[in-house]
Amino acid sequence: MNPLRVFVCVVLTIATQRLSAAEIPTAKPEDVGMSSAKLAKVDDAMSNLVEQHKLAGGIVMIARHGKVIHFKPYGLATIEAKRPMTTDAIMRIYSMSKAITSSAVMMLVDEGRLSVDDPVAKYIPSFEKLKVDTDDGLVALKRAMTIADLLRHTSGLTYGNSPRTNADAAFKQADPMNHEITLKEMCERLAEVPLAFQPGEDWIYGVSIDVLGRVIEVVSEQPLDQFLQERIFQPLDMPDTGFFVPPEKRGRFAQAYNSDGKGKLTIADNEGRRDFTKPKALLSGGGGLVSTARDYMRFLLTIQQGGKLGDARILSPESVRLMTTSQLPEAVSNIYFGEQKRIGVGFGFGFSVREKMSDWDREGHVGEYGWGGAASTHYWVSPKDDLIVITLEQTLPYSFMTEFAVKGLIYDAIVE
Repeated sequence: MNPLRVFVCVVLTIATQRLSAAEIPTAKPEDVGMSSAKLAKVDDAMSNLVEQHKLAGGIVMIARHGKVIHFKPYGLATIEAKRPMTTDAIMRIYSMSKAITSSAVMMLVDEGRLSVDDPVAKYIPSFEKLKVDTDDGLVALKRAMTIADLLRHTSGLTYGNSPRTNADAAFKQADPMNHEITLKEMCERLAEVPLAFQPGEDWIYGVSIDVLGRVIEVVSEQPLDQFLQERIFQPLDMPDTGFFVPPEKRGRFAQAYNSDGKGKLTIADNEGRRDFTKPKALLSGGGGLVSTARDYMRFLLTIQQGGKLGDARILSPESVRLMTTSQLPEAVSNIYFGEQKRIGVGFGFGFSVREKMSDWDREGHVGEYGWGGAASTHYWVSPKDDLIVITLEQTLPYSFMTEFAVKGLIYDAIVE
C-alpha cells in the first residue's frame, strides 16, 4: 500500500475516534411520538418475568428518531450475590457478534479489497476440496462457495446440526469450534467436513460468519480482534465490546443462567461453552463477543443511519442496504431452524429481514431487521418506525420469551 495512503488513513482514524465520542442523545417518549404510560407496560412485563424467575434480570433499551427514550435494568445480574442488574452490565452477546463481523466484511468490500462474489477458496485455499454430503455419497460442488454465501448462510456450512448424518458426524469429529485453536486451523478442519447442501441451494445456520472472520484476517493481514478494535469499536466508541472481559470489568459481567422455563434458574457453567473471562485462541466472529446495551446501540444506530455515527463513517449506504434487505437466492424462500419455519423472513448480508407478515412473530413489522444471541439476547430495527430496540439477558437455552413479551407493547406505545 502507498505509504502516503497509510498515513492519511491513520490520521483520519485518529480524528474519527476523537470526534465520534459524543453520547447518543436522550429524549422523553412524548418528544419522539411515543407514550410514557404505554411504555410503563414494558416495566410491568419485565418485572413479571423476573418475579416468576423466568430470567434473573435484563435490560431494555429503546431509541426512536436517533434518541434514547427508554433505558432500564430489571432484576439481578447475579442471583447468588444479589447484585442488581445495571445498564452498564457486560453481557455474552453470542450470535449478535455476527452482524458486527459481517459489517467488517462489507467494509472491505467498500474498499475494493474483496467482493461478495469472490470464491471463499481465493482466501482459504483448502476450501477448494470441499464436498457435499448427499444421499448418493459425497459429490463435488456445482459452483464455488462465495463470500455472499457466507454472509447470508447459504454456504452449506453448519454447526453440526443438519439433517445430513454423515456431515454432522464429520463436524463433531473435526471439532472446528474448539476454542484452543486459531481461525486458520478452524478453517483447515472445516475443509474436511462435507457441506449439508450445494452452496446457494438452501439456508442453514452455522459457522459461516466464523469463516468470514478468517477471510478478514487474510485480507487485512491483521488478527480479527485487532481489526474490529481499530476499525469498528474505537471509531464508534464501543469500549466494552470485545472477545473477553478484562479483570477490571468483571464486576459488571452478568452471570448466565439455565432456565427450565417454569421458574427454576441454575448457574450455567462453561462446560462446552467459552469462558469469557479469559482470552482464547479462537476469535469467534460468529459468537464470541461480549458487549453492553450502550455499545450495541451505537453499532445499530450506525447501521440505521446508513453506516455513519457522528463523524465516524464505517460503511457505505449501499453496503448497509445489502445488509438490511434480503439477499437470499430465488431457490431459498425463507429461513428456518429445524421444523421452525420463519415464513416471510429473509436474510441480508448481516441481518434477518421481515419481508411480509405471517404467523411467525405476529407483532413484527414489515421491513424490520435484527437477530439475537444464544443467551436470549435480542435486537430489532424497524426502519418505517425509525425505532431500535435491544433486550439483553443471560438466559439459556435460547428463548424468544422476552422479545415476544415486550415487542407488541413497544410498538403499541408509538402514537405518532
